[in-house]
Amino acid sequence: MRDVRPLASRKRATAPASTVLPGKQIKSVGALTLARHAPSAPTAADIGHGRATGIDRRSAERLSRGRLPIEARLDLHGMTQATAFEGLTKFIAWAESSGKRCVLVVTGKGLASGGVLRDQVPRWLNLPPNRARVLAFDYARQQHGGSGALYVLLKRRRTR
Repeated sequence: MRDVRPLASRKRATAPASTVLPGKQIKSVGALTLARHAPSAPTAADIGHGRATGIDRRSAERLSRGRLPIEARLDLHGMTQATAFEGLTKFIAWAESSGKRCVLVVTGKGLASGGVLRDQVPRWLNLPPNRARVLAFDYARQQHGGSGALYVLLKRRRTR
């Protein structure tokens, strides 16, 4: 360890201009705006894997065990983050307006690093307008894609 020396420092590229909101960072990517959570603690309104606050325990168990019927599927394999975010948002809006209750979102497991979409989709489900439509989500059972897919439980559509 005596002969180990730090690497020569490089000049870092400046990041694109971004707007910082409380707990969130908004980054503009072309015509699409992606919102990412800043490295802060999750708020009480955020939902996570297996953390369902708006549903009863039995429904949460049925979701996590894959016992709810899957009414629609979305496969995000091979998409860029911007395309996947836009596709996910449109899919969730369509599914909710169609009266779907449980949908499957396939992200893929990624390579050794764990997968970008696999990490981002749970964050995107907590962002507007998706958060207003999503009740809970959890990793899928092995037969539906395992940790490379998510069961998403949507709120019931209100009729007026």
